[in-house]
Amino acid sequence: MLAQQRLISLQSGSKKVFRYLLFLSALVFHPGFSFSQSPGSAFTARLMNLEAAVSETFRYNATLHNEARQAKIYELKSDAPIGWSVAFKVEGSQVASFRLDSNRTQDISIEVVPSPAAKPGKYSIPLKAVSGTDTAALTIEAVVKGSYAVELTTPTGRLSDEVTEGSSTQLHLVVRNTGTIALDNLELSAQAPSQWEASFEPSKISRLDPGKTIDVTANLKVPDKTIAGDYVANFSIKNPNANASAAFRITVKTSFLSGWIGMLVILLAIAIIYYLIRKYGRR
Repeated sequence: MLAQQRLISLQSGSKKVFRYLLFLSALVFHPGFSFSQSPGSAFTARLMNLEAAVSETFRYNATLHNEARQAKIYELKSDAPIGWSVAFKVEGSQVASFRLDSNRTQDISIEVVPSPAAKPGKYSIPLKAVSGTDTAALTIEAVVKGSYAVELTTPTGRLSDEVTEGSSTQLHLVVRNTGTIALDNLELSAQAPSQWEASFEPSKISRLDPGKTIDVTANLKVPDKTIAGDYVANFSIKNPNANASAAFRITVKTSFLSGWIGMLVILLAIAIIYYLIRKYGRR
């Protein structure tokens, strides 16, 4: 009788253990279940995906929150593609690590400079804030859409010309979009010697697609009585995204009429001197 009671008690206990294990398994595999974790860190960014040209700097605004009960020193790390650079800034200063008090949040500026050889596309950049065994991860994305570049030259590549003082000359220029993105609102300008006049036709280019060129005429006027010699005129083209310049060597020559007038003045001066010597030299 006693053995039978023990057997019944054992079977009842086994059923309780089985029910308890069944209850635990139901909790564990329930979709909303999660084990409690000790407070850690949260690394987030307001905008995780940015788009810009390869020549520009990608700038992100992130925050790091210390959820622990004690202050921590975080080391900031990045795993950017080869040739890229990543800089972390806290309160305007570039840092590699910093201290963050308990239950505090710190704003972090992240500046990413792509490799000049980076091709258009989307690049993922993993970031980490590490403090001991605690690691907060964040992945940002940089979408490279191409490059801005412009070239200013001539059809033959020659950057020199001759002009007679007091006259004008026309220089034929070529503007070429050597980048992979269209250029809008390009403006031409000149830096010439004092009192020289320069103008362009056209003076503005509303749009220039990648790989395309446009011909521009530079009109250069040299004032009268300009001393013969070599001068430099700098021509530039630019917009907010790209710029280029070309330095032209301009050789100024004296006009034919001015040369004859100069010769006549010299001969007249010699004749006057000769006359004065003949007239007053005998006395």
